[in-house]
Amino acid sequence: MPPTSTVTTLHQRYVVEDSGPDGVPTGYRLDCPPDFSFGYDVVDAIAAAEPDRPALRWSDTTGAVERYTFGDIARLSDAAASWFRSVGVRKGDRVLLVLRRHPQFWWAVIGLHKIGAVAVPATHLLKAYDLVIRLREAKISAVVATMDGDVGAEIDQAAAELGLDPVKAGVCGPPRPGWLDFDTAVAAAPRFEPPTGADRPVAADPLLLYFTSGTTAQPKMVSHNHSYPVAHIPTAKYWHRVDPDGLHLTVSDTGWAKSVWGKLYGQWFMGTCVDVFDFDRFDPAALLRHLEEARVTSFCAAPTVYRFLVDEDLGAYDLSALQHATIAGEAMNPVVFETFRERTGLELKEGYGQTELTLAVVTNYWQPTKPGSMGLPSPAYDVVLLDEDGREVGVDQEGEICLRTGDGHPVGMFDGYVDDPATTAAAWYDGYYHTHDLATRDADGYFWYVGRTDDMIKTSGYRVGPFEVESVVQAHPAVKECAITGAPHPVRGTVVKATVVAAAGFEAGDDLARDIQSFVKARTAAYKYPRIVEFVDAMPVTVSGKIRRVEIRDRDHAG
Repeated sequence: MPPTSTVTTLHQRYVVEDSGPDGVPTGYRLDCPPDFSFGYDVVDAIAAAEPDRPALRWSDTTGAVERYTFGDIARLSDAAASWFRSVGVRKGDRVLLVLRRHPQFWWAVIGLHKIGAVAVPATHLLKAYDLVIRLREAKISAVVATMDGDVGAEIDQAAAELGLDPVKAGVCGPPRPGWLDFDTAVAAAPRFEPPTGADRPVAADPLLLYFTSGTTAQPKMVSHNHSYPVAHIPTAKYWHRVDPDGLHLTVSDTGWAKSVWGKLYGQWFMGTCVDVFDFDRFDPAALLRHLEEARVTSFCAAPTVYRFLVDEDLGAYDLSALQHATIAGEAMNPVVFETFRERTGLELKEGYGQTELTLAVVTNYWQPTKPGSMGLPSPAYDVVLLDEDGREVGVDQEGEICLRTGDGHPVGMFDGYVDDPATTAAAWYDGYYHTHDLATRDADGYFWYVGRTDDMIKTSGYRVGPFEVESVVQAHPAVKECAITGAPHPVRGTVVKATVVAAAGFEAGDDLARDIQSFVKARTAAYKYPRIVEFVDAMPVTVSGKIRRVEIRDRDHAG
């Protein structure tokens, strides 16, 4: 590896590292100055020191390649910031970004950071039903979205239902009526003058807002402030183990929080170039060709991706540039771990976190991997396992993963659920944040995932809240009752299942199942539709009449 530069040691200003006599880290502490702002203190700082340092490599399945330096990103984000300001976006305003893997996401989000506006990333898979919730609850001021497919039409429909008229700009396609062309608008923006005084963003100001699925209500709004990027230095340095002069690829759409984990903050703190592979449909062979041709040096993906990769002939691809590989999103299958190690020589390092957090449990690069284990508690947090009475559990005993915060606010944790103090208080109280994830801890301190305390479904790397899907399924005229659960699947690990009691006058069967599936896919994101529809005469219920999803899940896993 070439000698480090001022740029590639930038992260050291924000991390106090403890090391053993062999130089291997034993822990670390994060330090975020109160006036920190990622756009100025990282992007612009690197651009000033090394304007030609590679920042972003974008390519797609046609073979097209675009490269951007930190100088480019600084210039383009300034122009985006100027344009956002010119259309009335101000500090604290919220802007919806539906940009798939298009490169415009990076200068749009940094431009918003620079003026202190709040970015609200969202996936292009959302339908008008989903977008109504986001536009209304987040009070969206402007939208920048891809013109691929029906995204613009779905946004227009949602806005019309609400009687809203936000500023709208499109990329990668002819703009719709009422929409501006984002690239043209940004290119014509006046010279950007950075904000001063109270208008300049600082660490405590809101930075990002994500909608995260719940099981008993519609999606919650998770708010992170400008200190959040600092907490992703360990993500890139200790878990992804990025090469400052290499190329890092995380497989994620920009609509998901995982994208800023692996395609933005920590990587750029380290001076590493972010690799973006833009595709419409996942093809494991195409991804392997990309890893080979782009010479990717570090890689992160969900278990589902690795399951498909190990089914390919890995020996047919030159993956010699790949130095480190990580996995997150669901519990890792030990067979996938062993197969990948046999064929590549690399150990997959697992990590666990939430939209509300950064890495809370992790196998860092210097720590031995236990296949199937989440890893060890991150030094960034005080992680404990608590029983239902709030007491710490012993070795091999099941408990909820909780973060002990006291009266403090660890760098990287969310600020709370926006406009929902009751839900915030239900998750973060008495000095502990409750993740609702269950695990055990072995004698070496490694955590092993058990499941959710609630009914959240994790399928192919996506988080699906049963209530969201049930709300759509139950709108079908043939559905009397519905319960959404996760069911085991040999390839995807878990899939969404609908257990349905048919309404009077409708015949349960394959035709109705397919009709329900089509109904759901037409009204909400495709990844949420139930791949399994089972008809029952009656739901299992508690004495109070609540559906016992646990009974459905247990039956599926036992069968």
